[in-house]
Amino acid sequence: MNITLRKATVEDAGEIHAMQVLAFRPLLERYQDPETNPGSEGLERVVERLRQEATDYYLVGQGARTVGAVRVVRMRGGDRCRISPIFILPGFQNQGLAQEVFSELERLYSPAEGWELATILEEPRNCHLYEKLGYRKTGTFQKVNDRMTLVFYEKR
Repeated sequence: MNITLRKATVEDAGEIHAMQVLAFRPLLERYQDPETNPGSEGLERVVERLRQEATDYYLVGQGARTVGAVRVVRMRGGDRCRISPIFILPGFQNQGLAQEVFSELERLYSPAEGWELATILEEPRNCHLYEKLGYRKTGTFQKVNDRMTLVFYEKR
């Protein structure tokens, strides 16, 4: 395995926030969606999420480097899990790391009602990744603005 997952604490909030801003900046510039883009969130929002009882945040490592993060929200008493957000830093994308993150999360969690996530419909590479991993569109879409629509996925 090329990646490791280390459970994050509130002390990791600054690092998570800095990576999140960097990772989501290109999408924020492309889609102009500051109200939905994690790259426009403040540090306090990351801290708030880290403190949520039903949230597990992980730092994604590759060797000695931290290359991203992922948040798992345990819903319905852990019977369903939502991934939001997941990101890999730009210099480490397109190397299969996100696929490894999903494999490791599925090893760590076994939600009886499955998984859910959302992504940008206009980002075919994201949609392809999730579909390759077994996620299927739920049929729910949310138009954010003239440039962007969120598409919702689930995996049972």
